[in-house]
Amino acid sequence: MNIKPQGVITGTGTYIPTRKIPNEHFLKHEFFSKKNVPLNKSNPEILDKFKSITTIEERRYVTDDLVTSDIAYFAAKDAIIDSGINSETLDYIIVAHNFGDVKKNNNRSDIVPSLAARVKQNLGIKNPDAVAYDITFGCPGWLQALIQANYYIKSGDAQKILVIGAEVLSRVSDPHDRDSMLYADGAGAIILENKGNEPNQRGILAHKTRSDTYNYSHMLHMNQSYGESAGDNSELFLKMNGRKLYQYALETVPQSIKSCLDSISLHIDKIKKIFIHQANGKMDDAILQRLYALYDIKDIPEFVMPMTVSWLGNSSVATLPTLLDLTLKGKLENHKIETGDTILFASVGAGMNINALIYKV
Repeated sequence: MNIKPQGVITGTGTYIPTRKIPNEHFLKHEFFSKKNVPLNKSNPEILDKFKSITTIEERRYVTDDLVTSDIAYFAAKDAIIDSGINSETLDYIIVAHNFGDVKKNNNRSDIVPSLAARVKQNLGIKNPDAVAYDITFGCPGWLQALIQANYYIKSGDAQKILVIGAEVLSRVSDPHDRDSMLYADGAGAIILENKGNEPNQRGILAHKTRSDTYNYSHMLHMNQSYGESAGDNSELFLKMNGRKLYQYALETVPQSIKSCLDSISLHIDKIKKIFIHQANGKMDDAILQRLYALYDIKDIPEFVMPMTVSWLGNSSVATLPTLLDLTLKGKLENHKIETGDTILFASVGAGMNINALIYKV
């Protein structure tokens, strides 16, 4: 492989909200179908099926006083401390999110000023050359921001970049839609630095992105509540065509990952860990099986895919940086990353967008 990576992750951070929301929290919810017709199953039945399909047992919500830019700041501060850099030396601050700052009891998005500008202010950074901006790219947003950051470094335009993924999905999910049980809140961040062409080739080795908008752009969209009793019907909530999304992911994500690996002639058996965006535990298992099947491998390596979805739920853009931070800091049982390991990230989400990235630790 003739690869000259430059962007190296030198610090990671995360913020996991303190409110634990078990599945039992939804026992008294009124769930409706798309036509405002009550579901013909009891809530215990709905919860049992939900857990069996998704593996989710609980998720995390922010407290009432916090918004997305707050938890983005918490994760950013953690990453800056971990890296040991002076925050005034940052060249870019990129925040991936999809809904801005959504306050309690008001699900309207607030994105002016940008969340990145708010994070920069909260960090106390005075340097005007630290450029702050947001990116919205569905759940793959953080990984796409990391891809962008690496190009800034490879071009010579930047030395240090803060890349954050933060989301508060609990305030844009319809309480009358059973899909709302998927969604969670959280934030993760990394510091990407220019370390030049190091002898051991640390850093980002390759990436692949695709956008299937022609047929699939509305598989995730905003719409009114399913419940007639939801109140002001001008409010919009996150909606998903779960079955079609599941099939789309199984058909496209494994091949996208393989295309990324093929671009540098790297075999799947060289990958130590696979970090996949986690919206559904069973879906991720199926994606993994199909990925290895592309290499005619039936026995998937044990512990190759760290999982947090069962207790953190789907935190959208926060999932991947959170997984990385927890793994690097030894907070996930049976999962460890060492210098020299090659790891892989992949995500799928609204757009529909898919991306994959290969990184050597």
